Amino acid sequence: MLWKRTTTLEELNQKGQGCMIEHLAIRFTRLGEDEIEATMPVDQRTRQPFGLLHGGASVVLAETLGSAAGYLCTEGDVRVVGLDINANHTRAVLTGEVRGICRSLHCGRTHQVWDIRIYDDKQRLSCISRLTTAILVNLPD
Repeated sequence: MLWKRTTTLEELNQKGQGCMIEHLAIRFTRLGEDEIEATMPVDQRTRQPFGLLHGGASVVLAETLGSAAGYLCTEGDVRVVGLDINANHTRAVLTGEVRGICRSLHCGRTHQVWDIRIYDDKQRLSCISRLTTAILVNLPD
């Protein structure tokens, strides 16, 4: 198993309350042994002015997944922060819901690299994202 922390989907979803995750209605839906999934609606909160899923909303979903996965791969009081994220948008999405699946490409002592794939309701790939995170220890108050 990849994860060093024990948690539940309910606990992950609770951590998202009161921030952007809640505002965009992102919901963690599956916590596998080496991957994590979440969904996000395609609605007035996540569309751009021309009616398509906003690329930035896809990036928020990707970073949410990668950051949560990164946190689950650490122990103690360390923090995980994003260093770099990119996204290739491969298919427009107009309605419904998208589902992101996050898998580790590298999980080291000081940094991690995450592959996040986002699919539409018909399981067609709409975005490929890669997130690099840093693991911060002994942070001052």
